[in-house]
Amino acid sequence: MRLHSLFHNSFEGNAVIDDWIEMHGYKKSSTKLYEGEKLPEINSFDMLIILGGHMSVNDEKKYPWLKDEIAFIKSAIEADKCVVGICLGAQLISKTLGGEVMRNPHKEIGWFPVKKSIWLDNQLADFLPLYYTTFHWHSDIFTIPEGAVKIMESEACENQAFVYKNKVIAFQYHMELRPQDVLTMIEYGRKALTGDGYVQTENEIINLIHLCSENNLYLQRVLDYLTISSKKQSQ
Repeated sequence: MRLHSLFHNSFEGNAVIDDWIEMHGYKKSSTKLYEGEKLPEINSFDMLIILGGHMSVNDEKKYPWLKDEIAFIKSAIEADKCVVGICLGAQLISKTLGGEVMRNPHKEIGWFPVKKSIWLDNQLADFLPLYYTTFHWHSDIFTIPEGAVKIMESEACENQAFVYKNKVIAFQYHMELRPQDVLTMIEYGRKALTGDGYVQTENEIINLIHLCSENNLYLQRVLDYLTISSKKQSQ
């Protein structure tokens, strides 16, 4: 199993996904887009992981590599690769599939609950609880692209996650973060932690940092399912 990750800044990496890769002995590679590294050949990986970043998907003038990245993601989906998007990565998947990304009415930073959409029937979503508290750090929201299935929502953000063709999954929130990764996020974004609305204070975030472990488990279950799907395809 070969996984390739797309990184958008120096402080948001694979986090617990690296632990999962090492545990299974899978191969990994990455592209640091913020350093101008080139994207790989589509046939060089089986699963694509698209991480978060501080920029907007609509910032193509400031970050011209976003246009190439969107084209690359489209090629990966068309090649029937398993694709996982987190935060900015999820927004990029939405835009790739014809969705839109815009400002959400509320910033959402900290530990807030998400819940499954009603009348949901989806294999990938079965690996997630009906209701759980997870970590958020975003100002934008994506629309659900045509052909995709909305799977999660929250009080502050009506579209939190979706699945496309049961091989592509997009999460607005961060299940990949370990405690040390949350502390790194705080270090780089402390000024944003105002404690008003749907934005927690630094202390409130740290007091709930133990929730990382259960979120890591949920994400690993999803990754395990996608791995099985990818192996079946290659047989």
